[in-house]
Amino acid sequence: MALEQKDIELIERVIYKNGDDVAVSMSRSFERLEERLDAAESRIYSRLSDLEDKVETSRQDMSDELGDIKTEIRDLMKADE
Repeated sequence: MALEQKDIELIERVIYKNGDDVAVSMSRSFERLEERLDAAESRIYSRLSDLEDKVETSRQDMSDELGDIKTEIRDLMKADE
């Protein structure tokens, strides 16, 4: 039982179609992966921004507290004189 030319062509067509389906599926998977990476990157930058804000707020609070302490020390030094 030998394969005829039309049988070989049919097999080739099935192989090429499956190859196209695999390529489309992989392409969609990469697109979804890219979307997930973009979303993760966005969340990371958002969290970094929040951290920067908290650090700046803490820095400002510490600076204000140190300013108050300096003022109190100066007042104490003046009072001792």
